[in-house]
Amino acid sequence: MSLTVADVLALPDLASMRLRAGQAGRDNAVRWPYVAENEGIADWVMGGELIFVTGINHPRDEANLLRLVREGHERIVAGMVILTGAEYIQAIPPSVIAEAERLGLPLIEQPYALKMVVVTQAIGTALVHAQQLGRSRQHVLEQVLDGDYQSLDLLLQRGDSLGLALHVPRQVALLRLDGSEQLFGDLAGEDAERQLQSRQQLLQRRLEQSLGERGEALPLVSQGRHWIALLPCPTPQDEARNRQVMTALLDELRPQLGPLRLFLGLGSAGCDAPRFAQGLGEARQALAVAQRFPERLGLCSFNELGVLELLGAIRDRSLLDRFVERVLGPLIGDDSRHQPVLMPTLEAWFAENGNLALAAQRLNVHRNTLSYRLQRIEALTGCSFDTPHDRLNISVALLIRRLSSPA
Repeated sequence: MSLTVADVLALPDLASMRLRAGQAGRDNAVRWPYVAENEGIADWVMGGELIFVTGINHPRDEANLLRLVREGHERIVAGMVILTGAEYIQAIPPSVIAEAERLGLPLIEQPYALKMVVVTQAIGTALVHAQQLGRSRQHVLEQVLDGDYQSLDLLLQRGDSLGLALHVPRQVALLRLDGSEQLFGDLAGEDAERQLQSRQQLLQRRLEQSLGERGEALPLVSQGRHWIALLPCPTPQDEARNRQVMTALLDELRPQLGPLRLFLGLGSAGCDAPRFAQGLGEARQALAVAQRFPERLGLCSFNELGVLELLGAIRDRSLLDRFVERVLGPLIGDDSRHQPVLMPTLEAWFAENGNLALAAQRLNVHRNTLSYRLQRIEALTGCSFDTPHDRLNISVALLIRRLSSPA
């Protein structure tokens, strides 16, 4: 469980605080309070902070307050609190309120009469409580998802006491954020770390917002580069809606997360608590396909896997490796000794359903060149593209190779 901006505003000791703008961000999670002591905040925050601007240690005119609001939005802070009174910041300029509203950044006015020690103590106490409750909820969800329990009934009873709606049929969504290696390769370590955390914060916030909009929400389970969302899915219509919502979310986040890449796998719909572990396994299979098959555009559902479901269920990977070697080994070996053209040719031919003209266009080669390569492939493999069984073997071998390749 996260402490949100709305939760802060609802604390009894903070009743004199007033939300002036950014209603859309009331559900932003607050990681901790931070008092801004410098001219800007961009170099001092990591995301999720509730920023307090007093005006005591640095003059805060309209231009500076606008800068703070914009930097806060860029750094994905939870919100901003401006203290007002007779001595320092008399009032929040209308332009600052309008800018916070435009950016969706919660902007709160706090009277100087409300002492900061009272505010920080109230928020700190609430944060500790929220973190303890959040850890308990995550532990229960992880146990259900892993199937790691002695008595499901007792675990569900504990979930009820923690306010977890585990009785609602769900669809497991597993997300993975890849590409941090490129980020650290392109930027200095400190800048790369800041950008990585900023993007993770953005993803976390948008996922939590999306879950909250669905109703009957369960907390998001964060595990390293993975996030697990349990989407409400009691009807077939909800399954279609889940896919639509998650597709739109990926489309929205893709340009904001670059160069990081977001992938999503969806398990079967309508899972009850005893089948959450199965649903997570299905989501993992779908995620692997979403990562390795670009035509999926970063998203795959378990019910779309087809033969890939069978391949993913084979635990003895050596069986699959031997099959690939038997069918494609001569081509892989030839490509390793010369310019690698045979495997790309084979993949292009299958991608275009055997259409020579389209496959040649995809590879940017002459049709005669493509025909020659296909003849060489048949000679090396002993397979014939005119034989359905041979075509099936080659197609399955290509699928296995793509599933086995690094994401």
